[in-house]
Amino acid sequence: MARYGKAASKRVESAMRRRKRGTLKRGKGGKGGKVKSRKQAIAIGLSEAREKGAKVPRKHSGGAKKRGGTKKAGGAKKRGGAKKGGAKKAGGAKKRGGAKKGGAKKRSGAKKSGGAKKRGGAKKR
Repeated sequence: MARYGKAASKRVESAMRRRKRGTLKRGKGGKGGKVKSRKQAIAIGLSEAREKGAKVPRKHSGGAKKRGGTKKAGGAKKRGGAKKGGAKKAGGAKKRGGAKKGGAKKRSGAKKSGGAKKRGGAKKR
């Protein structure tokens, strides 16, 4: 039994043609700009077919993809060991001190000059 109906195929073909011509747009009302991706054009075609009631499998949820196939006997297993990052701090996460939200942090000793600075040359130590 076929997964997709003929109407769905026609919708995807139409979307692909519109993408090639540059008339296929993203988002509601076409205000998101032109579609350049082939995959996105196919997705739009299938979405349109779904709206019209064509035979199209239901959308997958946005989460992780299911993996098909069989399990390997005695293969590599995932370990629940230590992660790559640094060690956790005792006492939970602490907030950093510093600039308040929305404000700019002041630099001590550095002044902004109105003129252009020269870059390069010898560095002072």
